[in-house]
Amino acid sequence: MLVCLSLLLILASCRGVRPPRNAVTRERVLITTGYCHCGKCCGWKRTWYGRPVYSYGGLKGQRKRVGITASGTRAHKGTLAADARYFPFGVIMEIPGYGYGRVEDRGGQIKRNHIDLYFPTHAQAQEWGKQTKKVKIWYPDPTS
Repeated sequence: MLVCLSLLLILASCRGVRPPRNAVTRERVLITTGYCHCGKCCGWKRTWYGRPVYSYGGLKGQRKRVGITASGTRAHKGTLAADARYFPFGVIMEIPGYGYGRVEDRGGQIKRNHIDLYFPTHAQAQEWGKQTKKVKIWYPDPTS
């Protein structure tokens, strides 16, 4: 029974995000926070006629595609937001207590050694809160 449950959790986690075989692993201590696709987490609001738009920043008032990351993918468990100068799109990380994820998004408040972990609900993102974790990191192969 326990083996079946463990297998189910492994298969269901993070939509198959796994590091490449024989890749060099780096470890870093990072600040982790949770986020979801809501307006509070992602800085958007609805106009008086219901259209989602950015609430602030350089894109203020422009249409917001809710649930779509900066890389163009749909956000799901395993989607990470990071500072692209330190962790470009495609970097894979293993975060203790969360699992594997891939950097597919960025955010205005995400700087340097801080990453955001996507959760399907705002309550789950808040429950994660802010945690400091020792994270394993795999960078994409520059030759591919």
